[in-house]
Parts: sequence; C-alpha cells; structure tokens
Amino acid sequence: MRGKFLKVAVAATATAMLATACSGGGNDSDDAAGQAGGELRVYAAEPAFLLPSAGDDEPSIYVIRQLYRGLVKYNAETGAPENDLAESITSDDQKTWTIKIKSGYTFDNGEPVNADAFIRSWNYAAYGPNAQNNSYFMKRIAGIKDVSSEDPDGEGPKKAPEPKAKELSGLKKVDDQTFTVELSEPFSGFPTTVGYSGFFPMAQACVDAADKCNETPIGNGPYKIEGSWQHNVAINLVRSDTWKGEAGKPDKITYRIFADVDAGYAAFQAGELDVMYTLPPARYKEAKATYGDRLYEQPGDNFTYVGMPIYMPEFKDKRVRQALSLAIDRQSIIDAVFDGRFTPATGYIAPSFQGARENVCTYCKKDVEKAKQLLQEAGGWPAGKKLQLWANAGAGHDKWLQAVGDQIKAALGIDYELKVNLQFAEYLETADSKKFTGPFRLGWGPDYPYLETYLGPLYSTGADSNNSTFSNPEFDSLLQQGGSAKSIDEAIPFYQKAEDILVEELPVIPMWWGKVGAVYGENVDKFVWNAVSDADYGATSLKQN
Repeated sequence: MRGKFLKVAVAATATAMLATACSGGGNDSDDAAGQAGGELRVYAAEPAFLLPSAGDDEPSIYVIRQLYRGLVKYNAETGAPENDLAESITSDDQKTWTIKIKSGYTFDNGEPVNADAFIRSWNYAAYGPNAQNNSYFMKRIAGIKDVSSEDPDGEGPKKAPEPKAKELSGLKKVDDQTFTVELSEPFSGFPTTVGYSGFFPMAQACVDAADKCNETPIGNGPYKIEGSWQHNVAINLVRSDTWKGEAGKPDKITYRIFADVDAGYAAFQAGELDVMYTLPPARYKEAKATYGDRLYEQPGDNFTYVGMPIYMPEFKDKRVRQALSLAIDRQSIIDAVFDGRFTPATGYIAPSFQGARENVCTYCKKDVEKAKQLLQEAGGWPAGKKLQLWANAGAGHDKWLQAVGDQIKAALGIDYELKVNLQFAEYLETADSKKFTGPFRLGWGPDYPYLETYLGPLYSTGADSNNSTFSNPEFDSLLQQGGSAKSIDEAIPFYQKAEDILVEELPVIPMWWGKVGAVYGENVDKFVWNAVSDADYGATSLKQN
C-alpha cells in the first residue's frame, strides 16, 4: 500500500545480506530525535482490519505498523530496506532464501517471535479458506496453489473445494530462529517486499482466535493496544513493555476515528488533534496560510484512479474505457479542486520510481473527437442508462468525481449519478465483492520500494486488489519474467512492457499522482515522515514541559 523507490537500487542482490541499521528520523540522541513522552493524538479513518494478514488499506496499516514489526523496515529518508527483526536474509540463487531472526523478541502475551511465528503468519494469510486480503503477497512462495481454493463456477453458488494442503510447502523451519523460503521462481526483490505489513508475524493465540485478535491485537511491536478497538470512535495504543527494540517516542498514541475528513480537520483546528496525515482538498490553502512550517509537503507517489468494472457488460470493450478516459481533462480538475497541487497521471508507475516513463498513456489526454469515435465503434452507450460513479463517503471525493461526470456528459452525452454513501470499510467490502455498478474511485500507494508493486497487486489475474477483474495472460507472463530477472535493471524492460498493455487496455483510468500534505500542531516537537510508510507516529515526538 505505501512505498517509494527513489531511483536507487534498494533491493538485495542474490547473495547480499541486508544490513542492520537504525530507522530514519534522526540519530539516536534525544536532542536530535526528540524527547520521549506524552500522548500523540492523530486523525484516523475507520480501519477495515487490525490483523496483519488482512489489513491492506491505509487506515488499517497505520495502526498495524505500530502494533507489529517484521523482518525488514524502510529507511525514513531513502526508503531503502534495512533489517529489523531479521538478522540476515540471504540466497545463492534468488529462489531459496534463508532467513535468520534476532533472538529475544516476544509478542505481548509472551510468545516468542521466532521462525514459527513467521511461518504460521504466512501460512494463515495464504490458506484460501481464511480469505485474508494479503494472501496475494504469498503468491511467489512454493505451494501457493495447493493452499488455495478456487470457486468451481467462478461466481457461486457452488462451494469451492477444500485446498489440497493447509501449509505452504516452500516454508521450512531450520531451527527456532531460522527458516527457509523457497519461491516458485527466482525473485531478486524478495528481501525488499517482506517489509510490507502483510508479512508481519502473528502469535499462535492470534491465529487460534483471529476474530478476537482483530479486536484486541496481540502485537510484537513498540506499542500495544489499550483495551480493544472502539469501532468508529478510537484506537488507543500505549508503549509495549515487552518490546526489546528502540522505543517509540510518545507514551501513548490515540487514533481518533472520523467518518469525515472535514470533521477531523475541525478537531485539529480546535486543538483536539496533534497530527493529520491528510487534508480536506478545499482547506489546503487555508491550512498553508495558517500553519506555515507545520504543514509538511513533498511530492507523493500515491496513485488516484477510476477503476473500470470489467465484470459488467458495458465496460468489457476497451474502446468504451478508452473513450471515457479521453473525455477527462485531468489538469483542469486538479486546478479547480486541488489548487493545482497534483500531477496528472500519464502512466501507471510513479514518476519517482526507477523505470517510470512519461506520457506512455495516449488515452490520458482529453480528446473529445477521438472519444466519440471510439465510443461509436464500440456500439455506443446504452440509451437512457446513467453512468454510476462511485467513491467512499467523507473523504472529499464528491467534488472532483462530479467534475469527471460533468466532463464525460459534456463530451459523450452520457448522463451520470454519484454513489458516495459508503464509509471506507464498507466501500472496500463492495470492491472486494465486485458489486460496483459503474466506475469507482480508488487509490494506491506502493507497499514496498520495488517497481512491481504498482503492477502485480492491481492487475495480475486474481490479485486481491484487482477490483476491475482485469486478466491478461501476456501481462501475467511479463510480470513473471520481470520477477525472475537477476537484477532490478534487467527486470525493468519486462515491467515496462507490462505497463504498455495497461495503457492500451485501461483496466483503470489513471487520474493523478498525489502530493503529501500533512499538518501537525504546536505540541509536536519533531514530526517524522517515512519515505515508504508515510507518517511515522512512533518516531514523532511531543514537546515536554
């Protein structure tokens, strides 16, 4: 979900051992890194899940990254992977990886964080009947097909058979602190990907009672939950007394949950919040004028797109999708709604990533005549049928989505209606169950600093975040070839060819690349933004009296 590739080679080579290093945000001294103590109050939307195996949305991951820790973390300033709980991650052939785990770490309930903890977590995520959102990230591990179940008729009502196995054959325990991971194909980027929260370990007690653990997590990170998840109200974290690593700065992190970003901003203005990692689009100028240096900005790599429900007959013809894209003037919407802050997307890979190319999408610039021609060639739009445009409620998407609808109506004569009534968790359920009845707004932030993160999770056949249901064998093959390349440089041409397929097929309509706009209050001493995982609450310090 989050990440950045800053045009540096951050993936480990086949024989490399990832170096242990301190996380970013300053050095180890309190003077440089900020004083410890106090309660940090932060804005949050309602998460979908608090299990590492299930949480793949932004609100979920913001909490999970403080409750849990994994093998690898990402440097706050460069995005480069550094060992966290891993002592080493090595391979001679990029296919079989040996992982050694540091000793002495435990979960909040006293269970050891060892080889078993990672093996059980990855097996739980991968096992089809568990229906975990992050199962996709286990797809490269040998044996994934045997633990997966497939719906025999694709849509129900027939029940999928039980998988052949309950555990991945590619995961083998060597000793308490060591395990091996055999991949189906060589993949040089593997050490980089395991910093994603879906690879975090889980306690046996959590696997045994996943629903309970989702409400009251049993973490292994610098913070633990105080009480339980108060849905739509708050999630309260306090420093863990079992964490052996570098302690978090605040004594307590309070995630105050808002259904509406404007309500969150009002609370920030009233001094009830210390940090907002996002801003209402209409309040940006006001915030910049009011808060000055306490408005944190930098170019972002978050991708906003309008997804195409290819599972609906109206959108199966790519010419319809191309026509809709050609009807949209992205820059005019950015200027009118976002004060020109964002960058129109002309491809599917963030400009900051190695391998990104400019202007590869020929259907991403407004061309009304071409749009009309393509729509006519496709047989036109069904007479009298409104185009239903979907977005989640409370996040400020109404205005720009209405502008999209107005432009399509003006260019192609297609009337529309907005469907912006679902809170984010319910909206994601609608996406997962393929129940959108028209184009839908979603965003994507890379999960790890590797080019493939913009392609495979969203568009490969059967991927959990492939909400358009796009499927293309040539695209899948190119991803496989890129993953098997011996280095990032050798992988890039395959990924670029895969992107060439996307810009022709348009499973989603690229809209723009975002810009980070976070704001923090006077109580904050040092605000830390991580190049991969965004606002780092555990590293953010408060002024001490």
